[in-house]
Amino acid sequence: MAKICLHAIVTGRVQGVWFRRFTQEQAEANQVTGWVRNRPDGSVEALLCGEEKSVRHVEAWLNKGPELANVAEVVSTLQEWDNQYTAFSILRERE
Repeated sequence: MAKICLHAIVTGRVQGVWFRRFTQEQAEANQVTGWVRNRPDGSVEALLCGEEKSVRHVEAWLNKGPELANVAEVVSTLQEWDNQYTAFSILRERE
């Protein structure tokens, strides 16, 4: 099975609705590694790495988000495989 990394920017009402925590739960349930963080512009950014099917499953979830979220758009781009991540982390907001 192919391994991929996917960089995603999620816009809409995605901060203050537990988006990062639920993304971490989805990633862990699907054995996806990487990270998620809030961005100063109100969006959420994530890097998802793992088996392609698992990463695509989490990507599909990003389009819905948790119950209180209102996702406007998810822009995803494939990135070079990076096996440096051994878990899925919630990072601090990028300055």
